[in-house]
Amino acid sequence: MAEWTERAELLFKPEGLQKLQNAKVLVVGLGGVGSFAAEFLARAGVGTMTIVDGDVVDITNINRQLPALHSTVGQPKVTVVGDRLMDINPALNLTRVQEFLSPERAFEIVNNDYDYVLDCIDSVTPKINLILGAKRYRVKIISSMGAGGKMEASKVKVADISKTINCSFARTIKRRLKEHNLFKLKVVFSSEIQDPTSLKLTDGSNFKKSFYGTNSYMPGLFGLHAAETVIRYLLKN
Repeated sequence: MAEWTERAELLFKPEGLQKLQNAKVLVVGLGGVGSFAAEFLARAGVGTMTIVDGDVVDITNINRQLPALHSTVGQPKVTVVGDRLMDINPALNLTRVQEFLSPERAFEIVNNDYDYVLDCIDSVTPKINLILGAKRYRVKIISSMGAGGKMEASKVKVADISKTINCSFARTIKRRLKEHNLFKLKVVFSSEIQDPTSLKLTDGSNFKKSFYGTNSYMPGLFGLHAAETVIRYLLKN
């Protein structure tokens, strides 16, 4: 194994590190959640990764997203994040998809080559279709719910979507999945009550009608929980 994996190998053991090296993971959405999740996966030694995002870094991303710096404003997130991942692990087999997923494309992008999918999309319809695509191929998936309007790190957890509380985004996703007779989904969510005064409405573009104010650490914490779930699964299988 490469010298930079020495500490990971002590914890994961050579056979565990080999499992991560052999794993294929899809990360969709490279905002505050997905950018951190992708980095944690790369640093753990995941060998093959596909990252998907059609957005560029905006100056309003700087407070919470890993690729967002004043020097990277206007650059595609797949470029910034992808270059960073390759700098972490030059042997990483990385595929970059610079594309905002339409609902139809979201349904198509998953296939059964992947060991795990991380859904870090914040637009409802593409998110639903990505989940449906993963379920169609019986690929493991973990989905991020709403990190906005939250402040308490201790309230973040991983659970089935049926166990979520105090998350308006999760309620919407749950209702939409029910229309497809889908009731089980592993998610990262916070049980903290959202601050309603931090809500801002949008023009509805990109299937997103509103968003909450967000602090620097909650999206990263969601990404950490998602990455932990994936890494521990891969080590056991």
